[in-house]
Amino acid sequence: MARTDKMKLGTFVYTFGFHPASWLHPASAVNGANDFAHLLDVAKRSEAAKFDFMFIPDSPAAAVGDANALARIPTKMNRFEPLSLLSALAVTTDNLGLVATASTSYYEPYNVARLFSSIDHLSRGRACWNVVTSDHDETGYNFNREGLDPHALRYERGNEFVDVVFGLWDSFEEGALLLDRETGVYYDKSKHHTLNHKGKHFQVRGPLNIARTPQGRPVIAQAGGSEPGMDMAARTAEIVFSLASNIERNRAFYENVKRRMPTYGRNADDLKIMPGIVINVGETEAEAKAKVDYLIDKMHPDVGRLMLSEFLEADLHDVALDQPFPMERLPAAPKGSRALFDELVDFVTSGRTVGELIRHYAEKHTGNGMTGTPSQIADFMEEWFETRAADGFILMFPTLPSSLDDFVRLVLPELRRRGLFREEYEGRTLRENLGLSMPANRFAKTQAAGR
Repeated sequence: MARTDKMKLGTFVYTFGFHPASWLHPASAVNGANDFAHLLDVAKRSEAAKFDFMFIPDSPAAAVGDANALARIPTKMNRFEPLSLLSALAVTTDNLGLVATASTSYYEPYNVARLFSSIDHLSRGRACWNVVTSDHDETGYNFNREGLDPHALRYERGNEFVDVVFGLWDSFEEGALLLDRETGVYYDKSKHHTLNHKGKHFQVRGPLNIARTPQGRPVIAQAGGSEPGMDMAARTAEIVFSLASNIERNRAFYENVKRRMPTYGRNADDLKIMPGIVINVGETEAEAKAKVDYLIDKMHPDVGRLMLSEFLEADLHDVALDQPFPMERLPAAPKGSRALFDELVDFVTSGRTVGELIRHYAEKHTGNGMTGTPSQIADFMEEWFETRAADGFILMFPTLPSSLDDFVRLVLPELRRRGLFREEYEGRTLRENLGLSMPANRFAKTQAAGR
């Protein structure tokens, strides 16, 4: 059955672009990591294209590992704190959704509830919290821990954390602010509620000291393909950033998550599954491929070795580039894409060197999605959308803003010609533009049920 809704699109923003060598591109803003003007420019270009949102990933730690490689990768080593950045973007943009990461492992629920409520008010209804439990050991060392907490504990804490934040966001009912100057009554105390949460991980009295936001509550984004992650998404998320290894696997993931939603009393249309894909587009296939090759050629071998080491979870710092891959260091299972892992295994068993493998991985890593002409890119996206492997895409542009500009100039007109993407924003808030329902206030529901 053909879809009647429109594809959703978001810009994934590492400062210079998704590719680790993007800062070396002559069109990049080399001072962009600490230059708000650069990030505002990316936001404005995304907004002019009528994208749904701009997505700011984050980890509250510098990376660790090969110092020679890290000295050549600015993204993880020098970047804005994301909620401060969103606050600035909230008052300098008009329609673009603003998504940022905050970890349930290193914040307190009251802080997160108050921060995102403030951003939602400042932006007049465009805030979105990307919920993560964190997945890198280096973050824990900055927050009174010896590395990362166990996976099950992080998700247990994360689920309770989100429940508390939702409860705090319901502190004020709709219409609670009376603002009555005649009587001198500012708000209706019967519509202001104390949470009094006492759980395993958190004790939070409340209420929140900021009014209900324009969206009822900020939109919730989440990533994670584990069993607890999919269950958490089905229960709480409204955007899911999925891993786009191939269409069949993402279609299975899509079906798996959405069929869980009725268990939690939710409509499947209130969750948008949006794979992250890297787009390299050119007027011709050769031009698109040349863009991939240019960045790979710019990437230092130490950076490629570090990228491959992280994907394989194998220490390769001491392996010569002109030697065969040490098979004893190959893991039994991948951390990321199984399809890509299997492809790399086939590649190394053919006797290729570590240097050749790094280049092959870099090409696949920067083309995890589609490299080609506008019609080829549009065909790829249309198939995923129409066959319900995706409700849209988080676009991980190799360079910013040049790859974004290429997509807007070459691919977007083709998507619009096919009726797949909007001409204008549907509403004022991110929730309206994504086609999400307004969340009911739990306290208002309880009071209504008691009448």
